[in-house]
Amino acid sequence: MPADAGHSEAGHSDGGHSYGAGHSPGGHLHGGHSHGGHSHGGHSHGPRREIERGAMRTALALIVSYMVAEVVAGVLAGSLALLSDAAHMLTDAVALGIALVASRLAERPARGAMTYGLGRAEILSAQANGVTLLVLGVLIVVDAIRRLVAPPSVSGLPVLIVALAGIVVNVAAAAILARGSSEQRSLNLEGSYRHIVTDLYGFIATAAAAGVILATGFARADAVASLIIAGLLLHASYGLLKESGRVFMEAAPAGLLPDEIGRTLAAQAGVVEVHDLHVWEVTSGFPALSAHVVVQAGDDCHERRRMLQALLRERFGIEHTTLQVDHEAGAQPPLQIELPDPGRIPTA
Repeated sequence: MPADAGHSEAGHSDGGHSYGAGHSPGGHLHGGHSHGGHSHGGHSHGPRREIERGAMRTALALIVSYMVAEVVAGVLAGSLALLSDAAHMLTDAVALGIALVASRLAERPARGAMTYGLGRAEILSAQANGVTLLVLGVLIVVDAIRRLVAPPSVSGLPVLIVALAGIVVNVAAAAILARGSSEQRSLNLEGSYRHIVTDLYGFIATAAAAGVILATGFARADAVASLIIAGLLLHASYGLLKESGRVFMEAAPAGLLPDEIGRTLAAQAGVVEVHDLHVWEVTSGFPALSAHVVVQAGDDCHERRRMLQALLRERFGIEHTTLQVDHEAGAQPPLQIELPDPGRIPTA
């Protein structure tokens, strides 16, 4: 970015909070030039994404292999709980496939109208995962209620065997995904991980239902387990939709409080005021910030901007920042208006 971005605008519109000792004289009118500064550190996620993709490919192979066996067992045993788990495992497989594609798309460089690249493809993937969990949870609830009213015959032993094996498979898949990133998991990977963990809990509920059926003959235990699975699906769906929605609505990233950031910037030496502060998340692990900063007259705007960008990077972990720095307006002399002498006769 050029060091000198032109003169500051008079009557600048401030759409947010203002932080500092007070507004400069005359509101947002600032003397001198406006100095813009753009900073972004090395926020390449290429190595992290490649590690995540390797984990997702391994987990996908496990899930697909076991899903086929589970569908066969569920049909033969007449167990809705097993078929519910198999349907969830199908969504797991689809979710992992979508996540793999989204991870590839997110690595494409910015070009044309896509000035941030396709990083939010991963957020779209997470939101799609949330929607599929929601739909699947509702469908299972409807079928489970029907089976509570008129419970079919369920073979407990095959259900128990398949459920116990499913627990092993999902523990392995969850462990692979949990180790799939040396850093904080992206929302893309997190969506797939929640699918797997929810499925794991579902298998535990299914195994418990099978044990009840074998011990007591209570066939409705299968439908009860299905309702528990549906509840887990809906809970995971809510979390994914909420988190992906925050990114799309450009809310501040979790753990970053705009008020705290604004007060911290305004408390730095030479800073008079901070306004038009915006903090958002472009995609997982990519926070961004922009702000208008007013510094004391005579300060070095460029040095002050570099100091603030270093503070944002080191204290708040924000590497992509755009700061417009202005000097505060100098003291203005009082306006003098000369009134005509009433005794003086104007000349023609």
